[in-house]
Amino acid sequence: MTRTAPRFAALAAPLALVGCTTLPGTEPLPLSQERFWDALSSHCGNAYEGELASTDERDADWADKRMIAHWAECSDTRIAIAFHVADDEAEDGWNRSRTWIVTRTADGLRLKHDHRHEDGSEDAVTQYGGDTLSAGTARVQDFPVDAYSIALFEREGLSASLTNVWRIEVDPADTRGARFAYQLTRRNDPTRLFRAEFDASEPVAPPPAAWGW
Repeated sequence: MTRTAPRFAALAAPLALVGCTTLPGTEPLPLSQERFWDALSSHCGNAYEGELASTDERDADWADKRMIAHWAECSDTRIAIAFHVADDEAEDGWNRSRTWIVTRTADGLRLKHDHRHEDGSEDAVTQYGGDTLSAGTARVQDFPVDAYSIALFEREGLSASLTNVWRIEVDPADTRGARFAYQLTRRNDPTRLFRAEFDASEPVAPPPAAWGW
């Protein structure tokens, strides 16, 4: 017995190291971002109805349209929220082309926009977004446009989007009157505001999967 003990000890050390391996993106974040992540995660699997809350004339086509945000996919490092908008021209009456993806990184949180066509193929303008530059709060995180997105917008002739700042606001699911909001502003245009708000206290039936998902 005494001869074999050292061999077992040698085997135990690598196993202990494997058990402590940290998944990429799961490193601790600032407390406010950890709480924000927990609040966002608390809605996993749920869907909520919402509407346009801003009045910018550039978004007139969005006014009075039904909207649904569906937490379609969640993991320890990524949350995908499908954004469905009522559309009479779509085959089933809904535009299911947009999915918001929030990811944990080593430096904070990242927001990307996954845009697809009805056949599931990627739109020419997709995977744009940005990373948090500050700790934000437990309820609100801002995502200024990143270099990849600026290059994409320049290539596609979308110069108005070069100073985009996206915002996500969320209350934990067990909060009375919980709300979820998605917002777009621009640093070079103080008049620009797109904001959609959702009643995150009353889940609705989950919709079909977003296009391409």
